[in-house]
Amino acid sequence: MPRLALATAIAAAGLDDDLSPLLDACTRAGIDTQVRAWDDPSVAWGRFDAVLLRSTWDYTDRLREFLDWCALVSTQTRLINPLPVVLWNTDKHYLADLAAHGVDVVATGFVEPDMEPLPALQAFLAAHAQVVEFVVKPAVGAGSRDAQRYAREQEFAAANHIARLLDADRSVMLQPYMASVDQDGETALMYFAGTFSHAIRKGPLLRRDEGPTPHLFAAEAITPRTPGEEELTLAARVLAATAACLQLDRPLPYARVDLIRESDGSPRLLELELCEPSLFLVHAEGSADRLAALLADALAANTSAA
Repeated sequence: MPRLALATAIAAAGLDDDLSPLLDACTRAGIDTQVRAWDDPSVAWGRFDAVLLRSTWDYTDRLREFLDWCALVSTQTRLINPLPVVLWNTDKHYLADLAAHGVDVVATGFVEPDMEPLPALQAFLAAHAQVVEFVVKPAVGAGSRDAQRYAREQEFAAANHIARLLDADRSVMLQPYMASVDQDGETALMYFAGTFSHAIRKGPLLRRDEGPTPHLFAAEAITPRTPGEEELTLAARVLAATAACLQLDRPLPYARVDLIRESDGSPRLLELELCEPSLFLVHAEGSADRLAALLADALAANTSAA
């Protein structure tokens, strides 16, 4: 029986709603599956046929340590998704790569540690004169941690936020706040091996005059959603552009495409999650079994090749 480790984090214990349905589905699929924390030094990762990244959600505060761990695991067994994908996707500069490949991405500006925060912010706002509110967040971040929404007249407070991140040697992202999210929320589309599985609606996370969440991730209001044709079309373009950026010869085992709508209703890519995304398996009947079946086939192929 193939052995699979679901990688979580000590800090995420009990927080990953995907683990229980996925464990049950893997059992039904004939996979010996165990949950292990990436930051537990006692784990012998080479004992597993594959390690599936699931809820390693503290990596943003320990990025170098986490990437070193991923590199080590990749020498001992199969890492899913693989190391080159993780290296690319843990830093949201990947949005610029996708935009260069013609993907409709939410307008994004980057402020780097060698830049002055206020002039960089003013340049972004001048280039986007229609922006009423905007978001400041780190380029390496997850769960809305260190992300905050600002009104245009809050330049000084936003510049201080940017400065705090830059002082910690963290690159910063600037994006318009799309007012449509307050009513429509975000749409997250889940893909398994390049095939659409299910989608959810995520309610608005960043409230006006509310600081960044102090928790591992911000609380989310999740409901199932049927995506529109425009959203499915854009998500397919995102995955195709990702394959081109990373020179992939086959679809990734899992991907989550997060979309948001412009004021005219057209969808834009907000984030592409390929490292450790919540897949919201409890919100889509059969989704855990679809993922488990894919993993069982992949593990069987690995065993045959060995």
